[in-house]
Amino acid sequence: MIDWLNDILWSYVLIALLLFTGIYFTLRSRGVQFRMFGEMIRLLCSSGKRESGDSSADGDTHHTVSSFQAFAVSIASRVGTGNLAGVATAIAIGGAGSIFWMWIIALLGSASAFVESTLAQLYKVKGKDSFMGGPAYYIQNGIGRRWFAILFAVLITFTFGIAYNSVQSNTISAALKVSFGFSPVVVGIILAVMTLLIICGGIQRISKFSQIVVPIMALLYIALALAIVVMNIDKIPHVLDMIFTEAFTGSAALGGGMGMALMMGIKRGLFSNEAGQGSAPNVAATASVSHPVKQGLIQSFAVFTDTILICSCTAFIILCSGIFENGASGIELTQMALESEVGQIGSTFVAIAVFFFAFTSIVSNYYYGETNLHFIYKSRTLIVIYRLCVGAMVLIGAVSPLDFVWALADLSMGLMTLVNIVAILILGKYAMILLKDYDSQRTRGYNPQYHTSTIPQIASETPCWPK
Repeated sequence: MIDWLNDILWSYVLIALLLFTGIYFTLRSRGVQFRMFGEMIRLLCSSGKRESGDSSADGDTHHTVSSFQAFAVSIASRVGTGNLAGVATAIAIGGAGSIFWMWIIALLGSASAFVESTLAQLYKVKGKDSFMGGPAYYIQNGIGRRWFAILFAVLITFTFGIAYNSVQSNTISAALKVSFGFSPVVVGIILAVMTLLIICGGIQRISKFSQIVVPIMALLYIALALAIVVMNIDKIPHVLDMIFTEAFTGSAALGGGMGMALMMGIKRGLFSNEAGQGSAPNVAATASVSHPVKQGLIQSFAVFTDTILICSCTAFIILCSGIFENGASGIELTQMALESEVGQIGSTFVAIAVFFFAFTSIVSNYYYGETNLHFIYKSRTLIVIYRLCVGAMVLIGAVSPLDFVWALADLSMGLMTLVNIVAILILGKYAMILLKDYDSQRTRGYNPQYHTSTIPQIASETPCWPK
């Protein structure tokens, strides 16, 4: 049943909608993800500084989340199973050509990521410990349909807390079993306990944990991939030729055509970079900045970081190894490819890296669900039940079949993305007004600051911003 629903959703609806949305916002924003790339870097480098005129207008910064911390949490969710296991699965099923389509959906999707995160900042609200926001909030306050907002909140809570976390724990247990022979049951129990300890600390503990762990592991993984590329520099022209040729012809060796390469590239690309899903806006809204566009740009850059850098690292490692046609898939294929290049230490490193990547994804995924449960109904008991369910699914995912957890993730991800895409197409005009305002202030040499008078018709729905 899940496979049948996935075929309908991904074959006839989502691929076309994602490509259309990415192209539409790229044209409307005059290629914001390309022309403002330098501004993204500048903002990220200065995002730890306290800004005058930022949205924590009451002056209390004790519990605010910095722009970089919000970036780190969203990267923690993005960088995980999708980068190491998802890319391998895409290549094993769709061939090398799937990587081309993964790049395309990232380049176009970063415009959608900019829009959704900018809207999340615009419509955010003040919570107990930090700002809160995301698609549920901008759907309710921007579109005025609470039932539509609750539908999204339910979908994202299930997708990230249940489906995605089962994929993450499944990948960790598989990697540790291959490298160290650990029992999936034991790994699942340990992961569940660790998850519950971290998620009980709230967004501040999650952001601090992610800020330390994710950049270190990502840099080590990129360094290892670059070393392997240098070692196989003579193979790179052939690898690139495979990627671009098979994107339009399919892989004869795997028996798949262009359609399979396109579908797997976009599926696994979306799972990894989350552009347009509506997940990253939940944490983008927590940042304290002086203008919504600033966090929109930083979250757009996160898509580049995830797919163009880290996913490409995995792709080149696997394609340079030449062993991707042996029937292996998922994290095992990535481990085999690294082992063939640098020996047993490669497989061990992947096991360690996937543990940190996927575990940070688990705790970040939990936060998305908690935020949306608060939106549906504020209840301490409900949050406790949700935490226990997340811990249980981490344990269950560790011992479940690979195909089932991925199929469940694809279905819930697709439904959630469908709801969010409709919402940002309706509200995207406000993101374009904000971008124009930001460009105008930068041109005049100002540090851009947003005031509700810029878009007076929605001033009452954006109470976190000064008049």
